[in-house]
Amino acid sequence: MKIKKFIQKLISPIAPNFGLYVEKGINRNQLLQFLQKIHPIHSGKDLIRIGPGADGGYLVPDDLEGIAACFSPGVDIESRFELQLAERGMQVFMADYSVDGPAAPHANFHFEKKYLAAYDAGHLMTMDSWINAQTSLDPSADLILQMDIEGAEYEVLQSTSTQAMKRFRIIVMEFHGWHHLYKREVFQKVEAAITKLLQTHAVVHIHPNNDGTGRSYQGIELHRWPEISFIRRDRISNTYPVTTLPHALDHDNVPKKSIPLSPDWYSRSEESRLKY
Repeated sequence: MKIKKFIQKLISPIAPNFGLYVEKGINRNQLLQFLQKIHPIHSGKDLIRIGPGADGGYLVPDDLEGIAACFSPGVDIESRFELQLAERGMQVFMADYSVDGPAAPHANFHFEKKYLAAYDAGHLMTMDSWINAQTSLDPSADLILQMDIEGAEYEVLQSTSTQAMKRFRIIVMEFHGWHHLYKREVFQKVEAAITKLLQTHAVVHIHPNNDGTGRSYQGIELHRWPEISFIRRDRISNTYPVTTLPHALDHDNVPKKSIPLSPDWYSRSEESRLKY
């Protein structure tokens, strides 16, 4: 036992470089408690699918009436989610420094060749700056956010004001790196961002992107890239837990072997249900 502790002490300083978290790792109970926080609920509104029946399509609450605009950082090569919202009459603001524009044109598309970040500088901008720059929008109008920015979501969420977050009636995000949730610094970063989100919004759907495999840690499946849909809490009625997934409208992101969402991410006993 003394030898084991001595070895742990020796490797602790270099563990972050090799993915070896012995004394500083997150235990099973901490992971389960975190996952319980994000168990999806029925908000009183059915889910609909916006976008393609593959990667780039997401399930959102059927509560789009009155939303003035969509903000969609992370453009890539798929824009059918944004296109369908534009065809509903929404203004769609898109941003991505790695491309020169959206995959398809539309009169309601507005593109910014910048990355979202925690500060404004050069080709970087904050969420607050981006929203405030759209002077044509009613400052009290509701918005929808669809964000897939390859891991930068954590600094963006932490730097975005609560006032700006409350503008988004619906939020759909692909999170990154959750197969490393057992590592303390990853867990703390993710938990801080989720905790902030849950102050104003509640989870209504989770879908694991099957383009990347996760890992099992102490019997818990950690999905690599969960796609999570949120609704602002003032839009919720008749709340009760989601107990069955996948949803009938869920589709694989890529034509590979399906990855079912682990029950740890949505199943709860009567005694452990959270109050919403």
